[in-house]
Amino acid sequence: MIHNPVIPGFHPDPSAIRVGSRYLIATSTFEWFPGVALHSSTDLRTWQAIGGALDRPEQLDLRGVPDSGGIWAPTLSYHDGLYWLVFTVVRTMTGAYKDLDNHLVTATDPAGPWSDPVYLNSSGFDPSLFHASDGRRYLVNVNWDHRADRFSFGGVLLQEYDHDRRGLVGEPEVIFASDELMEGSHLFERDGWFYLILAEGGTGFNHGIRLARSRELHGPYETDPQPLLTSRDDPRLPIQKAGHGQLITTPDGEHYIVHLGSRPVAGATEPRSPLGRETFLQRVRWDADGWLRLADGGHHPYVEVPGVEAPQEPAVPEEPFRGPEWVSLRGPVAADLDSRPGWLRLRGGESLDSRFQQSMLARRLTSLHCTAEVTVEADPRHFTEMAGLVVYYNTTGYHYLAVTHHEALGRVVGVISKSPAGIVEHRWHPADPGPLRLRAEFDQLRLVLSAGDGHRWEADLDALSDEIGPPLRFTGTMIGVCVQDLARRRFTADFTHFEFRAE
Repeated sequence: MIHNPVIPGFHPDPSAIRVGSRYLIATSTFEWFPGVALHSSTDLRTWQAIGGALDRPEQLDLRGVPDSGGIWAPTLSYHDGLYWLVFTVVRTMTGAYKDLDNHLVTATDPAGPWSDPVYLNSSGFDPSLFHASDGRRYLVNVNWDHRADRFSFGGVLLQEYDHDRRGLVGEPEVIFASDELMEGSHLFERDGWFYLILAEGGTGFNHGIRLARSRELHGPYETDPQPLLTSRDDPRLPIQKAGHGQLITTPDGEHYIVHLGSRPVAGATEPRSPLGRETFLQRVRWDADGWLRLADGGHHPYVEVPGVEAPQEPAVPEEPFRGPEWVSLRGPVAADLDSRPGWLRLRGGESLDSRFQQSMLARRLTSLHCTAEVTVEADPRHFTEMAGLVVYYNTTGYHYLAVTHHEALGRVVGVISKSPAGIVEHRWHPADPGPLRLRAEFDQLRLVLSAGDGHRWEADLDALSDEIGPPLRFTGTMIGVCVQDLARRRFTADFTHFEFRAE
């Protein structure tokens, strides 16, 4: 059996393909670098991170992008011996306007290197590349309409892509429009039909997947009267926000939909999903009328799904601070793993509120019953110098267990918490010189932070959740280490023995 989620933690907007016996999933990364997280599997059950496709600064510059801006909804495809990846970079996302660019990169191996980006258009997000049976290629994306008297989601745009010319050709046209909120479109052919698989209802609790089809590429398209997948009608389901999917087919002809969803904390007063939107898988079938349906009936997502018989990929042990699970904010970080064997040295950067040059390495929180620990060695000599363990959602939501300097107390350790309501500094305690063990314990929404043998602080994850807003929040809780040098005094800190244990 396949147990959902197949990729836990912040991994939304999944796009999946099969090449031979190998399955690949690409997910959105927003302001985190490298851009576009890639996972590989041979059995649809176990997925191994293989890194980010956009791992060079010349491929991706995210400095200044807003929280939950940056990389939106990448789409993978494979054709003519190449892996194709289209994605959006969003630079404005509040109000009526969406300032964004859509790009294409290619590779002969999904592990890279991927090419430098080819600019496509800026008309709307959620791009997807369709390789037609006649050898032509087409880009589809949301037609974003900012005008006050128009529906913002102005349909699905189609335009031909010429790879020899490295650009779109001809004029774009709207091939499908709806009074419902439709996005995340993928186009494919089957039995003489052109199908659009669409994300419906926005990416919150009204989310879903619906199909439309036409005998002609350019339409008109008829809409399936039933949703393929949604959890909008039952808030008791363990998987909520189910939607934004793509179809994959096994070598034996079995069909699956990969989709996003969230797992709100059970029993919370208000819905809270600190892990963000994760990646799930459902088995589907074609019915007699030519529409996709969940193989086991209904339209609600299943936690357990029948799997396929295939060799399982061996697990790759995670290497602290080096593995593909480790990411940084908006660009590469000045990380030194060589000068002191067994230790990570980080040079101080800007504050945790910065959208430009933070110095942080973090990994996704994948469980709400877990413990993270790290040892820090730092000697701050000024209150502008800090280092420690951070539980981070974005610039408006974090808990920071930090070592810093106090004029009267010397080296101190304490907690800085940020929520949309503001920032709070908790108790600061003197900390003896030398290495200091920092610890974060998670139990649902409850968080306990501790330092050394005697200092303990309690907090919660309420502000580190998708549902807190505005503005829109699309990522998930991260756990990592960071260093600040707000006065630019060349402050550094060293970290070792990072441990993450999930129950």
